[in-house]
Amino acid sequence: MDKKAVCEFYKGKKVLVTGHTGFKGSWLVKILSDAGADVTGYSLAAPTETNLFEIAGLERAINSIEGDVRDFEHLDKVFDTVKPEIVFHLAAQPIVRTSYKEPRLTYETNVMGTVNICESVRLHADTVKSFLNVTTDKVYKNNEWCYGYRENEPLDGFDPYSNSKSCSELVTHSYINSFYDSVPSLAVSTARAGNVIGGGDFAADRIIPDCVRAVQSGEAIVIRNPLSTRPYQHVLEPLFTYMTIAKAQYEDRTKAGFYNVGPDDCDCVTTGELVGLFEKYYGEGFRSEIAAVDPNAPHEANFLKLDTSLVKNVFGWRPTWHIDKAVEKTVEWTKAWLSDPSADSVNAVMKKQISEFVITK
Repeated sequence: MDKKAVCEFYKGKKVLVTGHTGFKGSWLVKILSDAGADVTGYSLAAPTETNLFEIAGLERAINSIEGDVRDFEHLDKVFDTVKPEIVFHLAAQPIVRTSYKEPRLTYETNVMGTVNICESVRLHADTVKSFLNVTTDKVYKNNEWCYGYRENEPLDGFDPYSNSKSCSELVTHSYINSFYDSVPSLAVSTARAGNVIGGGDFAADRIIPDCVRAVQSGEAIVIRNPLSTRPYQHVLEPLFTYMTIAKAQYEDRTKAGFYNVGPDDCDCVTTGELVGLFEKYYGEGFRSEIAAVDPNAPHEANFLKLDTSLVKNVFGWRPTWHIDKAVEKTVEWTKAWLSDPSADSVNAVMKKQISEFVITK
């Protein structure tokens, strides 16, 4: 995958990103705006008080519109005004534990939000050429298998978050079959990505943000499920893959499809191992301890990974930074931010890491 060519493709393109104030969305609009794209973001305010979008000053780099994907009329007016060529749909309620507390909100956002974005794409198929719906690795019916799930496995997420993203996939599939396939100029894909880490993630109930909060407070991080195994990848890995898919299908409609986006088997580590890597690179000032098992904790899968053969074969994708380097880069960002939280400093470390990622083979 030629990451430099991917960036060059977006120069001058009109791109709409939903969920742009979130962690992944902020990195995505940073990459796109630096590449010269004409970027519009549509999202609610950032979900955490401390957030990457604000501390990096990204509202100055793009056309940022505050809006809810559940509000179809507002969303569609944005499509009317912006006339995007490329649409990335990242807006979601993304936290498993929150989905147990607020299932209705989760389904309204993740299912009806997808219906609304799909409908706006349908109504503006004269301008939209490439649409990518970003879902999750949790869309699959999880049997705790030791091998990776392929794109043709049954979709049936267990918890409200995972299930709502399964529904988001099915909504997109229906729009493809019912409407998009008859529009030769429009290509649509979904991307099922796994757990991501990187600088600037401040979400609740995520292990790396918990590590950062532990450093800030001077207290030990408490690890709830040290033996839970997950495939982890640096945030730049899926974002460049999303950009690659959207570019490829824009240029060749036959490249559209449903794609797993995840790391290699060597990047599947336990939560305890991940915290150990953070401690390795952070050094003095970081401590951890194991929590007692909570019998009343909501269900979360212990093991889940993806088979990424398809995206590798179709796009020549390979991981750039494996788990060790991904954690090292996350700690590098965190230390830079803690030492100088100014927007200039945060943008500088983001730009540096993006540049290093692009040139790394």
